[in-house]
Amino acid sequence: MEKMSRQMRIKVKLLENFEVDRLDVIDEKESHRGHAGFQEGGESHFRVRLVSADFKGLSRIKRHRAVHAAIGKELLAEIHALALDLSTPL
Repeated sequence: MEKMSRQMRIKVKLLENFEVDRLDVIDEKESHRGHAGFQEGGESHFRVRLVSADFKGLSRIKRHRAVHAAIGKELLAEIHALALDLSTPL
């Protein structure tokens, strides 16, 4: 059985924990080549764009905390950087 990529693991965890209107999990490895934390083969720097009604009424910090909790400490420890763009549906 093939091991699931970090990118897919992030996506699965977010889909399991939020009502998702839109979800993009982007591996930004190439834009970080030569910088701290870069890993050959990628999967070290991610950008998550998540639109969810679950964020309604939550501050930016609470949204970030909710996403970090959903992804989990173990998976977060495997990546160097995680940029979050979190919003509610229009």
